[in-house]
Amino acid sequence: MANSNFDPVGELAALGLERREARWLVEEFLPGGLPEEMPAVRAAVARRLAGEPLQYIIGHWPFRSLDLDVDPRVLIPRPETEELVDVALRTLAHGASAPIILDLGCGSGAIGLSLLQELRERGVIASLVAVDESRDALDVAKRNAIKHRLLNASFVHSSWFESLDPSLRGRLDLIVSNPPYIGEVEFATLDDILTYEPRGALVAPDLDGDVGLADLDIILRDAVSWLAPGASLVLEHGAGQRDALVRRATDYGYVDVQGIDDLSGRARILVATRP
Repeated sequence: MANSNFDPVGELAALGLERREARWLVEEFLPGGLPEEMPAVRAAVARRLAGEPLQYIIGHWPFRSLDLDVDPRVLIPRPETEELVDVALRTLAHGASAPIILDLGCGSGAIGLSLLQELRERGVIASLVAVDESRDALDVAKRNAIKHRLLNASFVHSSWFESLDPSLRGRLDLIVSNPPYIGEVEFATLDDILTYEPRGALVAPDLDGDVGLADLDIILRDAVSWLAPGASLVLEHGAGQRDALVRRATDYGYVDVQGIDDLSGRARILVATRP
């Protein structure tokens, strides 16, 4: 007979865990609801109380309609980046019937795979080229593509555009990216939990006095020649970087350059279109 006094969420909360997180860990590690399963739960709690992100402990996390495998080889998917997918879908609304999409710095595959999934639900069969300079990140992204049967995806080990197939130049219907854009000094002031995530996916060098802008500038500079005429780059960036990016986008020859705020009112996304 089950112990009616068995309260795993209460026990974990008593150890110092937030009740919401306690519920998530109980759901993940206590599927049978049995007291003998508690050692696994307590081990997970110890990791969380030591500072490790909940998402890595659980090993998967929702992003839009996908449940993505995540671990310390990739960034944790964030709600602000979900908004980038909405913007990207709007740019494709009146575009190619079978678009070719490039996801630069794909990490877990969150952006590109979400686009494939949601376009498929609309009857649009897109092709994805997912790029990352981390082979470990590409392994995670490939696993997520297989998990969700998103088989129109290819994966390229490359630093931005360097190793892309030259035949794609001038043919891409959409380029999306959430690249590193946090400056070194700023990173040191942020929550320590970020130290669990891959630093190279977060921190970028400064450029001409603009904090954390180096990788954003490379993408902005080079993307215009890879886009098809009339196609757009959709780029996530930091709150203080919009003015510099808009100025540079104009200098690089883009048209219809737009800065879009996220739901909290912070400058977050740049859309720039090739003439």
